[in-house]
Amino acid sequence: MFADIQSFAQDALSFVQAHAHWAPYVAFALAFGESLAVISLVVPATFILIGMGPIIEAGGISLLPVWAGAALGAALGDAVSYWTGFWLKDRAYRLWPFTAYPQMLERGERFFHRHGSWSVFIGRFFGPIRAVIPLVAGMFAMPHFIFQMANIASAMLWAFVLLAPGAAAMKFWGF
Repeated sequence: MFADIQSFAQDALSFVQAHAHWAPYVAFALAFGESLAVISLVVPATFILIGMGPIIEAGGISLLPVWAGAALGAALGDAVSYWTGFWLKDRAYRLWPFTAYPQMLERGERFFHRHGSWSVFIGRFFGPIRAVIPLVAGMFAMPHFIFQMANIASAMLWAFVLLAPGAAAMKFWGF
């Protein structure tokens, strides 16, 4: 399975390198998948987005549209997860993968109860918990406006943190 994920990541980076004008859309799709509850467990988007940073700069692509694509994808993915949790409520416990791995939701709930609305912002930066925090926030009916404030702010920062260092390093070293 690791070889498949590694191959997918390499293929995605090769695609962006060959088709630089698609970089914002690829960043959007990767961040969206990475931010959807459950789907994020199988989408290696974080590593691909980190790898896209240097490719963006080397390909002469502006960081801004790629960053915007990644931020928008991440925010939309979390919003979909939030509304899924809001709609499912306790029924989420009876769905796969939570029936097989109940600790995923339990860990997300503990994190959510410990950090409140900050859990949405903080959780984006912690891979294992990122998959369930928006779902849990919806399950517990976190006020939508507060959720979206934390969601959008964290998506913007997360996308920047993943993309900018590689692009800046390429610019600094003159590649």
